[in-house]
Amino acid sequence: MNTIDYSKKIPAKIIDADIESFHGLSFVTNYIAVRSEATPEELENAYDAMHSLQKQEIELEAKLKAISDAARQAEVKFHEAVLAMKETVRGQFGPNSDEAAAIGYKKKSEYKRRRRSVKATAS
Repeated sequence: MNTIDYSKKIPAKIIDADIESFHGLSFVTNYIAVRSEATPEELENAYDAMHSLQKQEIELEAKLKAISDAARQAEVKFHEAVLAMKETVRGQFGPNSDEAAAIGYKKKSEYKRRRRSVKATAS
């Protein structure tokens, strides 16, 4: 018998087989449970609890996806607004202004100019 890692979700294949076994128990006559958790009532309670929590999990995953998508759209909208603000500041005050530097741009005068290289003449 394979050991199951209970720190992770049980694979769907195993759960499906368990559900089939649970439903198959209704056809077994004269079943006497030796362990208290194996009684038909306890099995029914465990199945109902699992089914209810799985439903909640699916609903929460759907909500998480929707909220994640809304947050991503809000990030894009904010980023586009900041880019528009930066364009406006550069347009109003110029690329060499203190205002442009205040919003994160480097002043045009702060860039180093390229130096001309003097070619050596061959004699």
